[in-house]
Amino acid sequence: MRLSREKVNYISQIIVKDLKGCPAITLLKGDNDVRLRIVKIITDELKIDDEVDAAVRKTLASYTRRIEEGSREWDIMYQKLYEEEMNRRQRY
Repeated sequence: MRLSREKVNYISQIIVKDLKGCPAITLLKGDNDVRLRIVKIITDELKIDDEVDAAVRKTLASYTRRIEEGSREWDIMYQKLYEEEMNRRQRY
């Protein structure tokens, strides 16, 4: 996870505050219930990102020809593999 728990909580508080300030939106649950649901959604998405990152790094490490991390080739391959892995995990 690239965001700390404190940052996720802070972001969720901002989102709830903005939702409450929007006249077109009515929260059907209490502020804290909505905030906790937002925290869960953010945390779940961050876990998926971490899993995809680990899978891509494992794939890159398995290549017989070593690609140096940080090189242009590594960045291109990482991005390509990352997108492919995310597409495989896409939820409908």
